[in-house]
Amino acid sequence: MKTPTSPEVAPAADDSPAAGGGGLDRALLTVASVVVLGAVMSILDVTVVNVAINHLSEELKSPLSTIQWVATGYTLALATVIPVSGWAADRFGTKRLYMISIALFILGSAMAGLAWSAPSLIAFRVLQGLGGGMIMPCAMTILTQAAGPQRVGQVMSVVGIPMLLGPICGPILGGYLVDQVSWRWIFYINIPIGIVTLLLSWRILAKDKPEPTQRLDVLGLLLLSPGLASLIYGLATGAEKGAFDSAKVLVPAIAGAALVIAFVARSLTAESPLIQLRLLKRRSVASAAGTMMLFGVAFFGAMLLLPLYYQVVRHQSALHAGLLLAPQGFGAMITMPIGGKLTDRVGPGRVVLAGLIIIIAATSVFTQIAADTSFVFLGFTLFLMGLGMGMTMMPTMSAAFQSLTHAEVPRASTMMNIIQQVAGSIGVATMSVVLGNALADRLPGGGSAGGLGAAQHVPPALMAKLAPKIADSFAHTYVVALGLLVVAIVPALLLPRRKPETDPAKAAAEPMPMH
Repeated sequence: MKTPTSPEVAPAADDSPAAGGGGLDRALLTVASVVVLGAVMSILDVTVVNVAINHLSEELKSPLSTIQWVATGYTLALATVIPVSGWAADRFGTKRLYMISIALFILGSAMAGLAWSAPSLIAFRVLQGLGGGMIMPCAMTILTQAAGPQRVGQVMSVVGIPMLLGPICGPILGGYLVDQVSWRWIFYINIPIGIVTLLLSWRILAKDKPEPTQRLDVLGLLLLSPGLASLIYGLATGAEKGAFDSAKVLVPAIAGAALVIAFVARSLTAESPLIQLRLLKRRSVASAAGTMMLFGVAFFGAMLLLPLYYQVVRHQSALHAGLLLAPQGFGAMITMPIGGKLTDRVGPGRVVLAGLIIIIAATSVFTQIAADTSFVFLGFTLFLMGLGMGMTMMPTMSAAFQSLTHAEVPRASTMMNIIQQVAGSIGVATMSVVLGNALADRLPGGGSAGGLGAAQHVPPALMAKLAPKIADSFAHTYVVALGLLVVAIVPALLLPRRKPETDPAKAAAEPMPMH
């Protein structure tokens, strides 16, 4: 064997000592730091921009319905490019693809900061999304392959940091930049972070050894990418309108769902599909996918609620609302490393169930939220929810990866990222519609599609009288999230409850449970 002379960190092979268990060594932590930088940049960008939507509408003199495409266009670009990331990682190498995605994201950020109109900003956000969509699949692949199956829980907890903290830190950072600096800096701030990430990636990550084992599944790509984009567009439009009963919502959503179903049917019989759905025949992958879908719909949908509650019912600014959400991040920071270690020692099943029970307990408190609920009490409940989050999301991801061989990880990473993206879109759309309808039922003249808009524009003189009814609408919507979380326990019960196999080939032979 040839001894490496460069300082680059090679990923641990599946049968290496590094993969056999133990803590995270310095080499793996160095790789993790590079990957987390890119992940933080891409995830933080989404929440930072969401805070600035109203401000962008004023600055660019464009209606809110048009500016909303600054967020929606980015999401659609993500959905379009994620499906091809698994094939591209095989064809070009994960390091090369990761660096290309970071470079595209930097270019899109620079151009977005220079935008002169709403259409130009939307176009540059799409460019950003083409890069951003590949960052997380590449990040998960790099870390999972470097860690090996018996450390995947710990290393996935590292990736989970930006996924949990981004939605909390984003509103704080976005509110500060918009209020105190300039809206353009919500994009410019990505440039120095991206350049540092590129340099560290070139210096630290192992050289690529592309293994193009199959040709690009063009037909699968033509079915899945437009299907996901159309489905998410329909859901986003439904969330914006507060209803699913218009042609603008139903036509793209149904067409997208049909394309996705056609892709699934074809992939189960195709020789070399774009995404290896056959991996779902393994219990660990199937149960992780089911848990992630239900949990993602409930959690990402519920994340929409509390910031709106703080701003609409409690009259807090975007910045203050972001600060009030911070306890959730602190809770997640405490349990995330603990959850990762426990996942590698006892298996993800027990860890995820414990986390779900904690989150269910916290969500049940939010179903009783009122117009005068103590901020301290809400902060403690958010902290409790964060404790559960640190033991749920990334251990679920770990369950999907722990039984996979080195070569199977890129395709599984792509599949899990698609599930998470779709779950988030369904969750936001569902909770928006439920909240809008609940407000319409409780507010005078709310209108089925304008419940949330009516709540946001209640005159101050009436707010004291209507605030309890508005708060009750938020509580009602949390009941839906609670129900989904309870149902998520069912697939979570099937997650592995033992230490991961050192040899992925043995784990790959894991049978599906017979019922």
